[in-house]
Amino acid sequence: MRQAQSLLSRIESVPRRELYFFALYRLLEAGILAALMFSPLGEVLGQPRHPELGTAVTIGYLSLALVLFFIGRSVRWLTWIVFASVCIDVVAATLATHALPGATAGIAMMLLFNVSAAALLLPSTRMALAVAALAIVALFGEYFFTTSHDNSNGRSVAEVIMFAVSYLALAYLAHQAGLKARASQALADKRGEEVANLFEVNELIIRRMRTGVLVVDADNHIKLANEAASLLLGDGADGQGADGKGASLLHAAPELARRLQRWRNGWQTDETPLQLSPEQPEVQPRFARLLADSETSLIFLDDATVVSRRAESLTLAALGRFSASLAHEIRNPLAAINYAVQLLEESQQITDGDRRLLQIIHQQCQRTNGIVESVLGLARRERATPEHVDLNTFARRFVDEYQQTLSIETDTLEPIIGAKPVPALVDPRHLQQIVTVLVQNALNYGRLPGESARIRVRVFNAEGRPTLDVMDRGPGIPEAVAAQLFRPFFTTSEHGTGLGLYIARELCRANQATLEYVPVPGGGSCFRITLPGPSALLPA
Repeated sequence: MRQAQSLLSRIESVPRRELYFFALYRLLEAGILAALMFSPLGEVLGQPRHPELGTAVTIGYLSLALVLFFIGRSVRWLTWIVFASVCIDVVAATLATHALPGATAGIAMMLLFNVSAAALLLPSTRMALAVAALAIVALFGEYFFTTSHDNSNGRSVAEVIMFAVSYLALAYLAHQAGLKARASQALADKRGEEVANLFEVNELIIRRMRTGVLVVDADNHIKLANEAASLLLGDGADGQGADGKGASLLHAAPELARRLQRWRNGWQTDETPLQLSPEQPEVQPRFARLLADSETSLIFLDDATVVSRRAESLTLAALGRFSASLAHEIRNPLAAINYAVQLLEESQQITDGDRRLLQIIHQQCQRTNGIVESVLGLARRERATPEHVDLNTFARRFVDEYQQTLSIETDTLEPIIGAKPVPALVDPRHLQQIVTVLVQNALNYGRLPGESARIRVRVFNAEGRPTLDVMDRGPGIPEAVAAQLFRPFFTTSEHGTGLGLYIARELCRANQATLEYVPVPGGGSCFRITLPGPSALLPA
């Protein structure tokens, strides 16, 4: 940012600097004229034609040159200052030429710069040519006036004409150069503003990035750190080292410095997440060179949870495509089984017991098809279709159907319900699948060695919200495992897929409900479903 401001300040100071040199040259002219008039060097000019006029012109021009040098550099009044000052130059040069005939050629030569500088600074072509015309008129006027009063004038008209052509040509060329310079300056101003704005935008983007960004030199000193990186590093990123080159990465994050050095040496990068400071999330560092031939390195600190979530989303996208294909393959045999059951139910040769088994097969085919639909809906992110459901009635019917369809032998599954209804707003198909997953997990893992499983489905109101708990009397779940229960593909079983609890939680989210694990102090596990009440707004 400082570089951009410096560039703009230099560009803006160009007219002021040109005025300064213009005024300085005028002061030099006046000084030379005064030296010729009031010093022994004046003898080389011969006898002045009008000594009093020469003295007055010299003193007056020197005074005006001093005034213009100190106050005549205002960019705001540039046009009028330049035009007025060059008029003073022309008048002074004309009078000095008349008073000092020995210095005529030199004064005319010095006036060339005044006319050229004025044409360069003036914005209008007419004004630039007017300055040249003024000098030419003054030149010819002085020549003819002197010739008419002094026949001994040693100047020729050819000399006057050559100076006049020079004034006109230099004024035009200088003005054209000035136009191009001002166009270039305007373009530089515009580009400078764009660069400054772009610099500010880039700085703001880098500063506000959620990804930590560090710039580290060859000596492992932190040259730049955005807000995210400073937060991740803690107090270690603040201050400067003993050599004044910035905080040392080795001091702020020793492990990160070690990985950076391994990367610089061409070794394989350690991709495991690391924690740079307490109470900060783990990060996944990435390294890159700032320039191809530079030892300065860029370090990107990505939040490990974000990286994991991104990988998870990619995995789930693949899972969605796989689910769609798998659902098609499951539906075909389900349809065949369901059709076969319907044909057997129409037979008159089967017993009542067999007919009951066929009914169970038919119900389970329907349930399996519902599960397939739910998985497809999850993959497609389809919305739930909530209905008003009494959780007491749901829990009682669920337990009865589960006991009838699945043999749980010595295991027990019982509902714990109250006398009052517990209404909730939920998609019953989703709730059926969620509770089925929880009960099945409880039967598989919620038992002590050598003992039967005891599963309870409890329904109650918790702070005005309908709640359903699935509890067991097993060994419980370790804290390290509980933190990852709902991650997709996480399982502690060799035969599990790790999708059951994840799908259950996603189905809860689709119904504006929550699913959480609640440790039981006396042993066992509890999975709690908190549902919207009957007065909740239906999802649009």
